Amino acid sequence: MCRTVDLHQAVLAKNDTNAVELRRTLDERGTTAVNLMSSPGSGKTALLELLLTRAVEGGTPAAAVTADLATENDATRLARSGAPVQQILTDGLCHLEAGMLGGKLDGWLPEGTRLLFVENVGNLVCPASYDLGETLRIALASVTEGEDKPVKYPAAFGLAHLVVVTKSDLAEAVEFDRDAFLAGVQQVNPGVPVIETSARTGAGVDDLLAHVLRAADGRGPHTPVLAQQHEKHLHHHHDQDGPERERTGDHIPAGSPR
Repeated sequence: MCRTVDLHQAVLAKNDTNAVELRRTLDERGTTAVNLMSSPGSGKTALLELLLTRAVEGGTPAAAVTADLATENDATRLARSGAPVQQILTDGLCHLEAGMLGGKLDGWLPEGTRLLFVENVGNLVCPASYDLGETLRIALASVTEGEDKPVKYPAAFGLAHLVVVTKSDLAEAVEFDRDAFLAGVQQVNPGVPVIETSARTGAGVDDLLAHVLRAADGRGPHTPVLAQQHEKHLHHHHDQDGPERERTGDHIPAGSPR
């Protein structure tokens, strides 16, 4: 058991190192990476297609990388926006890692790309632990999934710089409890902004793009309390025991913007 935990932490530590280097490389290129995380079927791809279309139409150089266990269906859909798109097939891996993303970007990412959207594997568990060198981490949930998603997946929503509600046009039909959802979000991530969107009607998409562009302009995103608490925990153990080693619990990505 101990060996398994140590191996897992070694993998996470290597990912954090790769993420720091990738973030530095993207910063030098003037590219802002946006990590999109959600459950399967949340409407993430449909929303991203519209978001890319709006960015292209507005003259913002944007690109996207989408990750799936199999098929290139999402890349085909996203390419309809007119933005450059690449697909990563994880061959069964339930999350994307910084080294995988960096390898796909090397020699492909067009010069002058301002926004790089990364559509993570549909999963709210594993992806939460892996920093991808992003500036902005967005957790998405559709109204069709129910209002308790944030409290069921506190790490995914607790480490997000922004929470996005999708399929808002269906809220009344599925009796979505908006107040309960927002209360759950604030419980796990006090102060985090929430944007409600609909890919079908276009509602909230311009607000979402504006939020992303503000992050690209250097106007720092929300700082999750969960990330701050973890940083204090690391400093405490460093002072008491020397360099901290992760032992148990959720891994907080080392590169998460503070």
